[in-house]
Amino acid sequence: MARAKTCDHPGPVTEPKHRIRALHTDRTITVYQAYSSAIGPAAARDGRFPAEWQRDRMTWIKPSFLWMMYRCGWGSKEGQENVLAIEITREGFEWALRHACLSHYEHGLHTDRATWKRQLRRAPARVQWDPERDLHLRPLPHRSLQLGLTGEAAHRYADEWIVSITDVTPLARTIHAHVRGGELDVARQLLPSERPYPVSGEALAHLHRAVSTTN
Repeated sequence: MARAKTCDHPGPVTEPKHRIRALHTDRTITVYQAYSSAIGPAAARDGRFPAEWQRDRMTWIKPSFLWMMYRCGWGSKEGQENVLAIEITREGFEWALRHACLSHYEHGLHTDRATWKRQLRRAPARVQWDPERDLHLRPLPHRSLQLGLTGEAAHRYADEWIVSITDVTPLARTIHAHVRGGELDVARQLLPSERPYPVSGEALAHLHRAVSTTN
């Protein structure tokens, strides 16, 4: 996995509030999930989810490594001990974005609350923007995209979009150990090299309300 050579999260002055940041190539994007030992090791070994993985449940994928660390407590939370880096096709990821609905009603973006609820019920994907995290997992001013997949999107994700699955639990624990030891520069060098994902503002216009030209 590629590593960052400089600070992975620019300061709030230059960083737009809503922007997808991820480790990506010209055809794939890496997202993160954390699972129990019943799913994680088998998924990493076989490059696909085992039978225990439930396609009919909402599953959330996260392009931000540090937000995943915040969510799973560096792989310490029960049922989230195995952190997976899941490389999926950009074609699939962008299909999900096009078919997604914002997970909450936002005045000025949606026509009205009833219309938003209808869109949400029909959408196979949903988006929420949560504060990005620093190495101490403290919130930053800009937001990180979380993408929820259900129904058709969850099936496509499991059966069509996955290119590879890697167990990055050892990496998570190593970075956390450096953070605990106050070795932030060393920890930062080990982070996945996340950079702005090349998707137009128009493609995300239905997923957040533009407040100004900088967010």
